[in-house]
Amino acid sequence: MKPSKMIGGDYSLELNNIYHTGQVEPASCFQKLFGSVQTGLILKDITLEVRAGEVMAILGSKGSGKRALLEVIARRSKGLSRGQILLDGRPLTQAMFNQCCAYVGHRADLVPSLSVQQTLHYAANLSIGSQISGYVKDSRVRQVLADLALSQVARHSVEALTEGEYRRLVIGTQLVKDPVLLLLDEPTAGLDPLTTYLVVSMVSSHAKRRGRAVILTMEKPRSDVFPFLERVAYLCLGDLVYAGPTRMMLDYFRAVGFPCPEMENPLMYYLCLSTVDRRSRERFVESNAQIVALVEKFKMEGAPYRKSSAMSVLLGSPTGDHQSNSHPYPYSAQESSITQIGMTLYQRQFASTFGCSWQALFYLTARLIALPVAFLLIWMFYRDIKDYQTTFISRSGLLLTCITTTYLTSIFTTVYTFAPHRTRYYQENQDGTYNGPLFLISYFTFSLPLAFLTVAGSSAILYQLMKFNSWTELSLFAAVLLSCYLFAEQLVVAVMAISKNMYNTSVFCIYVVSVMIVLGSGMLRSYRGMSDWLSWITYATQTRYAGAYLTAQAFDGRRQYVGLPQSPRQNCTIPAADAFVCRYPDGDSYVNERYPPSVADPQINLVASFVFPVAAMVFNVLLYVAPLPSYIKAKFRE
Repeated sequence: MKPSKMIGGDYSLELNNIYHTGQVEPASCFQKLFGSVQTGLILKDITLEVRAGEVMAILGSKGSGKRALLEVIARRSKGLSRGQILLDGRPLTQAMFNQCCAYVGHRADLVPSLSVQQTLHYAANLSIGSQISGYVKDSRVRQVLADLALSQVARHSVEALTEGEYRRLVIGTQLVKDPVLLLLDEPTAGLDPLTTYLVVSMVSSHAKRRGRAVILTMEKPRSDVFPFLERVAYLCLGDLVYAGPTRMMLDYFRAVGFPCPEMENPLMYYLCLSTVDRRSRERFVESNAQIVALVEKFKMEGAPYRKSSAMSVLLGSPTGDHQSNSHPYPYSAQESSITQIGMTLYQRQFASTFGCSWQALFYLTARLIALPVAFLLIWMFYRDIKDYQTTFISRSGLLLTCITTTYLTSIFTTVYTFAPHRTRYYQENQDGTYNGPLFLISYFTFSLPLAFLTVAGSSAILYQLMKFNSWTELSLFAAVLLSCYLFAEQLVVAVMAISKNMYNTSVFCIYVVSVMIVLGSGMLRSYRGMSDWLSWITYATQTRYAGAYLTAQAFDGRRQYVGLPQSPRQNCTIPAADAFVCRYPDGDSYVNERYPPSVADPQINLVASFVFPVAAMVFNVLLYVAPLPSYIKAKFRE
């Protein structure tokens, strides 16, 4: 039986005696890698409940354990946890959470070139089961747009949204699948008072209308959000100071000797009461002793407040007073097919590149226009090159420039176009939406035709300059450059699996490519004068094969290079010509000087040039399958 079918219309989330141990101090990369981080008890005996149709706020200062509690509920916490988490009376597993519930982190990165409506549309197609019709999905998208007051900006690009609109859109990407439990980590942090009020009121309206449970964390709650919170929990250094209905909170604290002063924000007042005062040693000791007393007091007297069933007796009202829920199961109850998810990822790639926003125009320019423009500049620089023996070096420089430009353009294009989708993948993968290989296959399927078009168009610009005799020669020239373009793309994809910073990724990839060009291309230094150990190393560089093939294609067997003068003033056909100066009687002589016969085999070089991007692609698929350290993935999500 699927987890979603276990959820009834009037359900509850129960936490019983939750303890969690995790990292308590910042750690270096080496400590995280080898697992030597300092850990401690973060959550201590947490017991609470929230029912369908209710909004619970978890309040506490920084470091109190709010985010850790959400991650424990979402089954995403790193560390040891014990206790019982029940959803509708059944243990809440990670698979069950991913299918029926949703978690919205404090930070979420959306694809900036998509519109608001497109973002929700693709989120719906990724998360809602394939058995649900497209009409129902579109209706759900329109409903979420209206519920979150985003209808007026539905066609605006994500990059043009205000902070409040962006935050509501992030919430909407999870609301679109109508989860039975929604966890929100600091949804109002950094927002102005009006936007904070709108966000909380909209979430509360959704919970009551759809009969869904919502748990959100707040660090500085305002008094105007008090009516929207059915329940509240105060945390201090992992201890529970209070957890129960907000309308009973004042009575409870008054009963234990801490009444809220008139004209005071009760949420903020009791938050300060639950926070250790660190302004002086005396205040620290006094406030800490007071909080310890409050924690012990609630452990002894707070049982009736934690449970809805017990509290309903005290309040004289039946449980589950929310509106009748006509949708007991979330839209994500049915699993999406791999084909649907793959097509959705491909369509999202297409829409993000061929959209109407400035960011989409930049992506399109980078993918299709940047390399032809660079090759046009190369043509303008080399167009006056003459046929002399001295210009063999210049023609070799032309080939070197083509290879280098192809590598660099591919690096910069991939860094800027792949980064937002990479970050989005890490966040959606945590929700169990899709896996790494499916993400990469959809990305490569989209990028390969564009790479082919931009390389083919760029190569055609140099048709006359390269003195090709047929379109077949041009096709082979373009094929080798395409292999270089694809290999650089795969290199960036591999590095960006662990590196978040685009600048650092670019610098590293440029450094790797530069070493390959200097060492293996044979255009900057001849293989004839290379030591054996360096020659063996070049077997691991793509430039060894690409450079040798392009050089052989440009010079071998060219009749126009036979018997050329050394320069306009030096004729090499007379008997008195200097043999050292006139050492290139034909193009083959130049190739033989740069490459030994074992390096210049054209068939091997052509095939080997494509082996590198294919092998890199396979490596990337394995890399995105491999369980990377959690701290590497965390930097894309926090």
